[in-house]
Amino acid sequence: MFRFEHIEHLYAFIGIPILIVLFILMWQVRKRAIAQFGDTTLMARLMPQMSKYKHISKLVLLLLSLSFLIVGWANPQWGTKKEKVKKKSADIFIALDVSTSMYARDISPDRLERAKQFTQKLIQRLKGERLGTIIFAGNAYLQMPLTTDYAAAQLFLKSANPSMAPTQGTAIYEAIDLAERSFEEDNKHHKALIIITDGEDHDEATLQRAKEAHENGLLIFTIGVGTPGGALIPLNIGGRIDHKRDKTGNPVKSKLNEQMLRDLAEAGSGEYFNLANSDGVIDALQDRIDRIEKREFEQRLFNEYESYFQYFLVFALLFLVIEFLLSYRKSKWLEGKDIFKA
Repeated sequence: MFRFEHIEHLYAFIGIPILIVLFILMWQVRKRAIAQFGDTTLMARLMPQMSKYKHISKLVLLLLSLSFLIVGWANPQWGTKKEKVKKKSADIFIALDVSTSMYARDISPDRLERAKQFTQKLIQRLKGERLGTIIFAGNAYLQMPLTTDYAAAQLFLKSANPSMAPTQGTAIYEAIDLAERSFEEDNKHHKALIIITDGEDHDEATLQRAKEAHENGLLIFTIGVGTPGGALIPLNIGGRIDHKRDKTGNPVKSKLNEQMLRDLAEAGSGEYFNLANSDGVIDALQDRIDRIEKREFEQRLFNEYESYFQYFLVFALLFLVIEFLLSYRKSKWLEGKDIFKA
């Protein structure tokens, strides 16, 4: 596995085009200064040993030296040993509701956006655990299996939206079922499911499914998004903003179903939280998850890196020495020749 130990040092490459521009400007100044003394052809005869190309050659050598020096400064490294490391963690799925009711704006900017902001902070706090992501509406979909790739988990949840779920609704039952099937079969006491939803349109069998899942060792936590008073659900229809309507054409008002979410958390032996106090929710969740018995698993890591900066420094010094020794006088073997002539 290749990497730069100090990749930020590569920004120094910005100086190379600046040096080229400065060289061109100085060359123009030099030509004008020579022209002030007399005709350029005559001045060339007065300096017969001055090479036409050595200035460019010396510049190229200087830039090569600088380039190798910058790469060496960033310290290129190669992972030479892959080691199995045993770690302990809980296995946690985050299930995010992406039904259209999550577009309601009873909390700012809307339920879905607030929920996604919450998941980004939650993942940051749960680093060290194995995380997986699920999205659900009328059906549940596994976005990412259990992993320690927290950046990927954040990316998946940040991009979640109702268009990813062709069937609308709030199938919490299916989210629980999918999560339980996605845990490893031998994992009975080290797992949790965090459901982030407004609780709309739930299946009546959901509570029974939560109890069954808990009997298999799953703890279920619910996060309520929205307010009991609710709000209309804005939709973009043909380029104009309207609201979701029922079969009779009346606007649908979506309300947070807190009682159902409390009952669901109780059935799963977890706890219900309201997203209104997101920082407090994360603290409480982390406290509960820290109490879950951790499970040991193996993770492969590159734990040793060989540094190769010294090779780049050698070439940098070599080009610098050649540039220093190269004079501006013509070489005898190039005398009378135009190396740039086709």
